[in-house]
Formats: sequence, C-alpha cells, structure tokens
Amino acid sequence: MKVLRLFNFMSVLKKRIVLFVAFLAFPLGLLAQQDIVDQKQRADSLYESFQEKQALELYRDILEEEPENYKALWRSSFLYSRIGNRFDDEDDQKEYFNRGIDLAERALEIDSTDTQSHFVMAVAMGRKALISGARERVAASRAIKKHADKALEYDEGHAGAWHVLGRWHFKVANLSWVERAAANTLFGGIPGDASNQKAADAIQKAIDLNGTNILYYYDLAKVYEEMGQAQQAISVCKNAVELESKTPDDPGLKEQCRKLIYDLQ
Repeated sequence: MKVLRLFNFMSVLKKRIVLFVAFLAFPLGLLAQQDIVDQKQRADSLYESFQEKQALELYRDILEEEPENYKALWRSSFLYSRIGNRFDDEDDQKEYFNRGIDLAERALEIDSTDTQSHFVMAVAMGRKALISGARERVAASRAIKKHADKALEYDEGHAGAWHVLGRWHFKVANLSWVERAAANTLFGGIPGDASNQKAADAIQKAIDLNGTNILYYYDLAKVYEEMGQAQQAISVCKNAVELESKTPDDPGLKEQCRKLIYDLQ
C-alpha cells in the first residue's frame, strides 16, 4: 500500500511539475514574440530616421532569429552599402559592399519579383564597382543595369532605382580609355546605350519622385558639369544647400555643392 501511495504521489507530482513548466514556458514564449515585434518596430524607426548604424545592429539581431526576414535582409544590404561608402579604408569598404551583395542575394532568393531586392543589389554592386579595377567595373556594369531595370519594372516610381540608373548612364558614358579597351576586348563593346543626357533625365526623375534627397541633386549637378552646363549645375546645387540635412552624408554633400558653385562661377 505504501508503495502504491508513493507511486500515486510521484505521478501527481510529475503532472504538476509538467503543468508548472508549461505555465512558465507559455508566457515566456509570448514575451519572446513580443520582444522580436518590438525589435522590428525599433529597427524600422531607426532606419526611417537615418540612424543607420543602430538600425543595422538591430536588423542583424533580427536576422539571427529570422534568417529569411525579407525586410531585414534588403534593408541590411542597403545599410551596409551606405555605411561602407563612408569608410576611408578600401578594404573596409570592400568588406561592407561584399556583405551588402551577400544580403541582396539572399533577399533575391526569397523574392526576386520585388523592387527592393533588385534595387539593393544594384546599389551594392555599384558601390563595389567604384573601388574595383577596370575589368571588374565593366563586368559589373551589365549586372547593375539589369537589376536597376528590374527594380523599375516592378515599381517605376522608385526614386532610388532611377538614381542608380542615372549613375549607371553617367559612369558608363564616361568610361576611361582603359575601361573602354577592357569592354571591347572582353565584352565586344560598351554595354548599353549610355549617355550623359540619359543620366541627367534619370536623376531628374529621381528628384521629381523624392525631392528631399541631397545626393540626387549633387549627382545631377556633376552630370551637368560634365555636359558643360554650368548654370544648370549651379542652380541644382543651390537647391540642394537649401534642403534640410537628414542623413549622415548630407552636411558633406552640401559642402561639396557649395564648392562646386564656387568652382563654376
């Protein structure tokens, strides 16, 4: 009898322990879910307010928990490209741009029919191309154009994609003789039908869609300068310096605009 009572007692105790553990685990699970929701909201808020380093840290944490989170993937890619562009050391830049490309590839695997995955791939590849050799730049130009075109195919109102397309036209239209030789030797000629006028038109389209991005104005002014249209370049720069600074790059871009105005007057 004593053995039977002990057995029953142990059985009841075991059930109570299981219920107690389940009781504890249930709210802890809810708490973990709430934490990730709060983390996503905080990351998005930081991203939208251009607090980019902090946003990237949170998106990296989110990807640890959710490796296929599409928004965290493409936004992290974009942030790696933007932050990496601020480094002085080329090795540091390349490390960040490569990370941006890797994350863009993962975003494309999840959704290759969305504008953002193609846009961030074009940005990351474009940034890396600028610090690569002539052969690599020419080779990358084809993929950059493809992804920029795809981004606009899925959303023709995407200002960033128009800006990338404009930069592509500008860079390809003004390739050095070394780059042109590489293009002729390796690819049978310059890819696409790039021109400074098409660059100006595309970047102006980006400004029409988003008139607060100072980088768009500076890049458009540089295109006008290359075209010998000094007054247009000055006018664009004057508009830029009147805009509110939002990103960490904006004060420096405004200073470059002021310098360009001085040089062209």
